[in-house]
Amino acid sequence: MQFDFNVFKRRPHVVNEQKPGKFNPKRFRNISLIVIGVVVLLALASGCYYNISEQQQAVVTMFGRVIDTKSAGLYFKIPVLQHAQLVDTTTHGMPIGYTTSSAEEREAMGTVSTPEASMITSDFNFVDIDFYLEWRVSDPVAFLYASEDPETVLRNVAQANIRSTVVKYSVDDVITTAKSQIQSEVRDSVMEDLAEMNIGLQLVNVSIQDAEPPTDDVIVAFKAVETAKQGADTAINNAKKYQSEKIPAAEAEADRILQQAEAEKASRIAEAEGQVERFNRLYEEYAKYPLITRQRLFYETLEEVTPDLKIIITDGGTQTMLPLESFTNQAEQTDQTEGGDGE
Repeated sequence: MQFDFNVFKRRPHVVNEQKPGKFNPKRFRNISLIVIGVVVLLALASGCYYNISEQQQAVVTMFGRVIDTKSAGLYFKIPVLQHAQLVDTTTHGMPIGYTTSSAEEREAMGTVSTPEASMITSDFNFVDIDFYLEWRVSDPVAFLYASEDPETVLRNVAQANIRSTVVKYSVDDVITTAKSQIQSEVRDSVMEDLAEMNIGLQLVNVSIQDAEPPTDDVIVAFKAVETAKQGADTAINNAKKYQSEKIPAAEAEADRILQQAEAEKASRIAEAEGQVERFNRLYEEYAKYPLITRQRLFYETLEEVTPDLKIIITDGGTQTMLPLESFTNQAEQTDQTEGGDGE
C-alpha cells in the first residue's frame, strides 16, 4: 500500500485559503495605500496653481523669502516649497470716533460715539468729532511684513494727527466753518507719516462725519449760537443788498446835483458876464451924457422897485405934475424913434 504524500502537502494550502466574504488585511492595506497616494497626488496637484482676482495681489515666498508679487491671473508654483499669500487691494473704510454695527442697528441707533471722539480745541472747549478714513494697500509686501498690524498703526497715526490738528482751531470753527480745512490738513499729515513708515498702506480720503459739543445742554447752546450767526448773516446780506440798491441811486442823484450845479454855475457866470457888459455899456453912455443917464437909471430903478404904483415926479417949484408913466413912455418912444433913425 502506497501513500500519496502530495495530498498532505496540498492540505495546508487549502486550509490557508479564505472563503469569500471574509476580511483580508493585506488587500485592505494595499487599497489604503493607493487611496492615500491618490489623495497626496491630488493635494500636490491642487497646490501647483493659484488664482488671483482683479481686486487682489499675491506675494509669493519660498523658504520664507519673498521672491515675487503677482497681479490678477492664474499662476503655477512649486508645491510645498512655494507659498502665495493673497492681499486685498480694494478701498476699505475705517471709522474713528464712532462705531457702526449691522445695517439694522445702524438704522435703529445710528452711530455710537467712542471715547476717542472727544477732543480739546484751542479755546479749551471739548468737542465730539467723528472721522471716516478710506485706505487701500499700496505695497503688499510691506503690508504683510513691515508691521504686525498695519491697520492698527494707521488708526493710531490718524488719531494723533487728528488731535494735533483739531487743537489748532476754536470750537466754533470746528463745528461750523473749518471742517474742510481740518480734513485737508489731517489727510496731508497722515499721508506724510505713512510714507515715512512704509507699512504698505495708502490713505485715499478723510472726511468729517459729524462734529458737536459733548453734552445736550451745550448742543442746544451751540445751536442757538448757530441760529444767531445765521440771523446775523441774513441781516448782513440784506444790508448789503440795500446798500447795492441805494448806492447807485445815490451816486446817480449826486451826479445829477453836480451837473445841475455846473449848469447853474455856467448860467450865473454868463449872467454875471452879461451884467458886466451891460454895466460897461451904461458907463460908456454915462461918460457921454451923465445927467441923462442918471435920470434914466433912476426912472428904471423906480419902475423895477414899484411896478404897480403910479408915480408923479415934480421939481417942487412948478404947478404942473408930470406923471412918471407918461414920461417913461415918452422916453421909450423917443429911444425907439432914435433907434429907428439910426438904422
